[in-house]
Parts: sequence; C-alpha cells; structure tokens
Amino acid sequence: MLVSARSFAEYRAMFGLTARDLGGSVLDCPGGAGSFVAEAGGRGVDAVAVDREYARHRAELGALVERETRHKHPALLREAAAFVWSWYGHPDRLTEQWIGNARVFRADIAARPERYVAASLPDLPFADDSFDLVLSSHLLFSYGNRLDEAFHLASLLELARVARREVRLFPVVVYDTGRRYGPLERLRSQLADAGIPSRLERTAYEFQPGADERLVLSCGGYRPPVRAARPSAPVDPVRWRHREAAPGPGP
Repeated sequence: MLVSARSFAEYRAMFGLTARDLGGSVLDCPGGAGSFVAEAGGRGVDAVAVDREYARHRAELGALVERETRHKHPALLREAAAFVWSWYGHPDRLTEQWIGNARVFRADIAARPERYVAASLPDLPFADDSFDLVLSSHLLFSYGNRLDEAFHLASLLELARVARREVRLFPVVVYDTGRRYGPLERLRSQLADAGIPSRLERTAYEFQPGADERLVLSCGGYRPPVRAARPSAPVDPVRWRHREAAPGPGP
C-alpha cells in the first residue's frame, strides 16, 4: 500500500472542506506523510493524524516517502497518459509537491509528535465522538481488492464512532481497476440500518480517471453499540521499492 504525501490544498479539494469544517476538530485517518495536519495546525485548526506507519517508521517516514516519490517519478512520466493532470499540471509538479509535503510532515511530526497517533483501522484509540469531522483518503475502497467487505464495514463503523458530525471518504473507486467499489451500495445500506445515512458528492479533484466522488457519512444521530471484536487489519506492509532497486548515483 502506498504511503502518500498529499497537501492541505489537495484535502480541501478532495473533501470539499469549508471554513466551518475547519472550525472544529479534525481527524485524518490514515494520515501517511501528508502535510495536512501540519498546514492545518499553522492555520489554527485542531487536527490530528493517525497511521500505523507512525509506529513502524515514525522517525524516518518523511524521508522514506521522499525517496520513494523520487524513485517512482520515471514510471509516473511513462504512464502520464493514464492520469488526469488538471490539478497538478505535469508529473514533475506532482513529484515536486509531494516531496515538499513530505518535508513539511517530517518537520511537524518532530515538533508536534502528539498530533501523530500510531494506530490503524478498524480499532482507533479515541473515545466516541472525539472529532467533529473525520477524513479518510486512499485506503478504504481504494484497496477493495485487498481489504474485504467485513473489514470495510468495521472500519466505516469505527470512523463513524469517533465522529460527532461527519466522515468523508475519498475516492470510492478501486485503484487498480478504476471502477467504483462493488459492495459500496450494500455497505451504505448497512450503515443506514445502523443509523448512519450517507450521500455521494462530486469533488473538485481528480487524478485517477473516474475518481471524482467522495462518500459522506452523517454521524450526528449514530449511537454506537458496545464495542465488539473487529476483524484484524490484514498484514500488508508497505513495500518501499526504492530500497529494492540497485544502488545508483545520489540525488
């Protein structure tokens, strides 16, 4: 699974964030090596990120993502026609932005470590209704060919448990097929039965063709039951391909 380094601006576009949204507390799950929490904090926003990689690679995660982004750049150039460039303009610009975002993340996790919590779905170490808004990008649905439906449902319920107002998820397509996650409507029905209505909204961001919708869960009326055992997250360690490549000249 990819550890990304997206920015505050990307999050605003993906999740349709308004000043009202950013006036409350926000959880980014999973946060990866993105700069959203760092940039949000600089704007006075009460934002926290959670990611399992904060336990495995906390001190080096930003540097790892920076090197991985550089390593993948030639492939991104070769495959550029497969993506939508209305947001980034060019592969060089994407790579430049993500490297910069990873550096911002690296500085912030060192300066404000309490804002970066090591944990993973479907069990988060937060009380019910801990955050006004919960954001989740490029995990659920994106990895629908690896994470089963039971894991998705448990994770969605867990995100709703810690959200006072809304959960927003982007995108709703599987990354390696470009198609909407098959069981999405069945999951939405199960969420509705649990007291969590949902809706699909168009986004102002598209990179993977067709990935231009977010799912919004309305959690204000949800009262979670007593927590039961949930399916464990499958073991799928991040594969740092730059570490597998033959040594070459330095940057």
